[in-house]
Formats: sequence, structure tokens, C-alpha cells
Amino acid sequence: MSRSTRMSRTTGMSRSVLGAVAVTAVAALTLTACGSGSAGGGSGKAKVKVGLITKTDTNPFFVKMKQGAEKSAKEHGAQLLTAAGKFDGDNAGQVTAIENMVASGVKGILLTPSDSKAIVPAIEKARAKGVLVIALDTPTDPQSAADALFATDNLRAGELIGEYAKSATKGKTAKIATLDLAPGVSVGVQRHDGFLRGFGIGAKDKSIVCSQDTGGDQAKGQTAMENCLQKDPGINLVYTINEPAALGAYTALKAKGREKDVLIVSVDGGCTGTRAVKDGKIAATSQQYPLKMAAEGVDAVVKYAKDGKKASGYTDTGVTLITDKTQTGVTSKDTGFGLKNCWG
Repeated sequence: MSRSTRMSRTTGMSRSVLGAVAVTAVAALTLTACGSGSAGGGSGKAKVKVGLITKTDTNPFFVKMKQGAEKSAKEHGAQLLTAAGKFDGDNAGQVTAIENMVASGVKGILLTPSDSKAIVPAIEKARAKGVLVIALDTPTDPQSAADALFATDNLRAGELIGEYAKSATKGKTAKIATLDLAPGVSVGVQRHDGFLRGFGIGAKDKSIVCSQDTGGDQAKGQTAMENCLQKDPGINLVYTINEPAALGAYTALKAKGREKDVLIVSVDGGCTGTRAVKDGKIAATSQQYPLKMAAEGVDAVVKYAKDGKKASGYTDTGVTLITDKTQTGVTSKDTGFGLKNCWG
């Protein structure tokens, strides 16, 4: 389906100590953690330190997010410390990452929460120590638990593909499969609800014949689609939480000879997903911009370090419907635009 931290001042802390902190973080969290940055400020001045904690370090979405943070940190002469969970949902790892980054003296933390509710106590402790916390991509629950949110409007991302699917299936009786994320994850809920709103139906509408969780994983997406086809072989529209799930669904449909007559819509707009739209495997996707989220988050932390002004509220980092099969009344861009602006 759709669709913004770092720094602190330290005095007299040697590079060897900073290295030890990073190594300790890796060992304690079983996470991927590293430090990067450029020589900023004059001699004797400590760099502003920013922490970036993502859900994983393998998903191309978070790889691009890290690249955006690294680029912005270098431009500002700041130091970026990064950590990531071993899997999507590794809340314990993210809690430990926050604790270690606060101990290392970051001025702000950029975070994509794996569990929007469970992470809140750790965020509250960090904020109590003067650390700016900005949620990227995924809001905390409540959203006010973080100082600010830099993210795609995931409800709108879902609406866009819902509106597209409604127009593209006009005149047909829809039989819909929804391949979702996981229970209670805000991003998944918002995209799912947005799709339903865009399509003009409620959560219990009889046109929804199958719903399965995929964790946003391609293999699980394939299994989920296989299960749905067993339940109702007449499915003709598939909503997916993201493009890996969409490609899994496509594989299952192709195995049944149904890939030509089932419409698949999704959210993310990564390069692989956008190429799948170009190749006709996915009809349309809502493209979001993780690099922008992270870059703007780093900018906000540096500003806070300089003038004490905290970022607040929600910053919409944008979403664009990408398709090569336009629909009347639905605003979109083609895959040429999508590939120029994709990530991953």
C-alpha cells in the first residue's frame, strides 16, 4: 500500500571512546550500528551528533533513508550514528539503540518505530534528557510521543491507489484481496484504510473476499495470494501494503495463469517496484520519498543544536501516484518520472 535526527556536543571524548560506543551498541543490540560524518567546525569544537534508527538495514527503503541522512550530515559537518533492528518489529533492539545513542551524546534521534506504542517509554526518557526525537515514515502512538513526524501521508497514499483501482475496474464487480502488513502497525492500517476510502467501501464490504498479513515480505505475499486464490479463485483486484508483497502476489497469480486479468495496486515507489509497474506486473503504486524524510530530519536536528528550536508537528514529505495506464480523474505521473525519483 502509502504513503522525518541526531547530534550533541561532547567535550574531551576521544575517537576511541566513540568507536567503543558504536561497537558496544552492535554487541548489545545485535543490530547494525555505525558512525559516519565529516570534520565539522573548527579545532576544539565537538561535532553535532545525530542518531538514525531504522527498522532494518536491508530494506532498500531504509538504505535510501540512511543515504539521505549521511548526505545531509556531511553537508552540515555533523556526525551520524546509525542502528537498525534485526527484523521489522524488533522493538527491544530499538529501545537499546535509543539508550546507547543518548549515552553517546546525540542531540537528536531520527527513528522509524517498529512498534509505535511499545517504543514510547524509551522516547519519553530520551526527550526528558533534552534529546530531540523525530519519527520518520511511521508515526508513534500517540503521534505526540515524538517531537515531530516527517513522513508520507500514508492515508493519502492508500487513497490514491484506491481511487485508481476504482476507476480502472469501473463496470466490473470487484472481488478484492488485501495483502496487509501486520496487526496494529500504523503505516499498514493507514494505507489499508486509505485504499478502502479511495475505492469507496467500508472495512466489512462484501467485495473484500480475502485479507492476509504479509509483513511486507515477498515470499509471504506469494503465500498470502495463494491462500486467497484457494478461498476465492475469482479475485480480480489485489491491494498490497508494499511492492515486495505485490511481486509475491504476481508470482502466485502467474502460476495460476491469472496475471493478465487481476489488477494489482501498491505503495512505496521503490526502483524495483516502479520497474514492475513499467513491466505491467503492478498497475499502479504510490511513490514516497525516504531520502527526503531523513535529510529534512537531519536538518532539523542541526537547527536545534544551533538555536534550540525544536521541530514539531507533522511534515508531509510527499506522495505521487505512478502508472503508465492513466485513469480519468486520477492525477498521476508515468514510470519515467517514477524511475527518476525512485529509491532502492
